[in-house]
Amino acid sequence: MNDVLLGSVLSAMSTGLGAAIILFMHRSVTHRWRDSLLAFTAGIMMAASTMGLIPEALNTGGFIPLMIGILLGVITLTWLEMKIPHIDLQHTTQKYEMEFDEKAMLIVAAITLHNIPEGLSVGVSYATNAEANTGNLIAFAIGLQNAPEGFLVALFLVNQKIEKGKAFIVATLTGAIEIVTSLLGFYLTSFVAILVPYGLAFAAGAMLFIIYKELIPESHGDGNERTSTYSFISGLLFMILLIDLFS
Repeated sequence: MNDVLLGSVLSAMSTGLGAAIILFMHRSVTHRWRDSLLAFTAGIMMAASTMGLIPEALNTGGFIPLMIGILLGVITLTWLEMKIPHIDLQHTTQKYEMEFDEKAMLIVAAITLHNIPEGLSVGVSYATNAEANTGNLIAFAIGLQNAPEGFLVALFLVNQKIEKGKAFIVATLTGAIEIVTSLLGFYLTSFVAILVPYGLAFAAGAMLFIIYKELIPESHGDGNERTSTYSFISGLLFMILLIDLFS
């Protein structure tokens, strides 16, 4: 219980760590830097899902639960995307800028809802065999993904003429929901063991959807495809190294 609580808090609060960068910035960031950051986190999440969650789901339940869980994860993220708003970054070779949007807080709420599957993935991972360190690895991977996400959310809010301090607080709070959903995922799969492979696969499906639908397209829309590709591979290798060292 202590492990899942600590892991979920650290991974969720990584959002605030990334958002804190905005407090020290005096100018905007280039699209190349932002795209590289997105691609790096995509690589991390790809390795975490394909080498952590999916093998664990196969080992605990077999192919059918894996397939059902992945499809449920994809369907859930598809539904969320259709029902709630999403930050639509304007692809341009200029600096990272956005026009004022009166629905900024609604968009922040949407980002918060998108964090639900990430929290579930951490909690479900801790419900598996503790000796496999799956929970720690997934929490670390989600934390690495949350840091740049928090930064981008805070940057978005600052571009909406919101004070840096308030932008930092709001961006940090968007990750807080992961603590609740992480504990929910942990308790559900701990007390109903049959749900473990489905939960792991669900988390993998949700992460794969985010990678291919959100992170990769966002990082390839401004002429930085080659740089983003290198960054994606770097993130992938970095996470594989961590899995090899700690699993």
